[in-house]
Amino acid sequence: MVFDFDGVLADSEPLSWRAWAVVLEPFGVAVVDEDVAACTGTTSRDTYEHFASRAEIPAYPDVLAAVDAHRQAAFQTDLRGFDDAIDTVRRLAMVGVPLGVASSSSRANLDMKMKVLDVARYFEVTVAGDEVERGKPAPDLYEVAVERMRIEPGASVAVEDTLIGADAAAAAGLRTVIVDRSGMPTGRHPVVSAVDADLLLLWLGRL
Repeated sequence: MVFDFDGVLADSEPLSWRAWAVVLEPFGVAVVDEDVAACTGTTSRDTYEHFASRAEIPAYPDVLAAVDAHRQAAFQTDLRGFDDAIDTVRRLAMVGVPLGVASSSSRANLDMKMKVLDVARYFEVTVAGDEVERGKPAPDLYEVAVERMRIEPGASVAVEDTLIGADAAAAAGLRTVIVDRSGMPTGRHPVVSAVDADLLLLWLGRL
């Protein structure tokens, strides 16, 4: 079982978008809903390129450092987990289901968020967006996750909250479900309203 992190396990995306908005506002860039829809689930580099294509903003390392400073401070004080997903992870871990994370977040940000939520101990493998060549919707994150977990992709299930994330998991050969946290278009993948341990165990053949 492989989980996306932001938007699935953690309600971190509003904090991250607030950081982007604060950093980009002095350069005349307003972060609007269309930007959030276009970039959610992608890497920070992809998000930067999205905004750099329409405005003159500082170099990527400078923008990323400023965004990370803002959002990491917010993660420390305001980050919350989604109860349905955290409870599911705990239950799956208790019954011996191998668990992994495939996240577009950088390693530093992913580790911080997992520490704040105290969930790292449940996962055998975590793969971060800056550890693969291509971000979602390319399959790299999920391919690395199942390889390190030593499981067959078709025998596992990925839980995502975005279409591009679900496409990435499906391209890697995992069965895929989207938990609809925000009402974004989800296209061709199964959609659930909450992460449910019984449903996932049923799909895994454990019930």
